[in-house]
Amino acid sequence: MAFSLNKIMLIGNLGKDAETRFTTNNLSITNFTIATSNSYKGKDGNWVNETTWHNIVSFSLSDYMKENLKKGRKFYVEGRISKRDYTDKEGIKRYSTEVISERLIPLDSSGVSEETQTQVSEPDVSVEENEDLPF
Repeated sequence: MAFSLNKIMLIGNLGKDAETRFTTNNLSITNFTIATSNSYKGKDGNWVNETTWHNIVSFSLSDYMKENLKKGRKFYVEGRISKRDYTDKEGIKRYSTEVISERLIPLDSSGVSEETQTQVSEPDVSVEENEDLPF
């Protein structure tokens, strides 16, 4: 079996407040968008700023996360890319690319205590210096 990987990591700001809905089995599905930006020099030598919007889908988020997914907030999102098709109300087949989130970490401090941040982020790992190492 061949090895494959479907992983995406984003850091960006929410474009609007997240929206949560529930399935008939009471599973919560939260949708929101994240904007990431990239800067590069164009052919004319001037800087060009480019913004990309990403559709994020999260399942069974905690109430804390649902309350903090607000417009303008900065988040780290880790997950996988998913493509799907659907038929809209006019009967036209549409295609959608989404990020299915597996990890969300708030990166700004507005309204978030240090205690809450440590609960959702990875623990700090300290490395002791060893003078015997050749590098």
